[in-house]
Amino acid sequence: MDVEITVDEKALPLNSFTQEIIGSVAIAMAECLRGVEPEWKSIQIKVERP
Repeated sequence: MDVEITVDEKALPLNSFTQEIIGSVAIAMAECLRGVEPEWKSIQIKVERP
């Protein structure tokens, strides 16, 4: 699993443990939503402040 986090266009370093936790949580949230196919290839989450 490859997980990347970028804040204000600066990539944050993530070790494999952190990538696994963040990736697993994102996958669990997305797979609970209607319309997500079981054969998905990537998930992107974008958060912006107003």
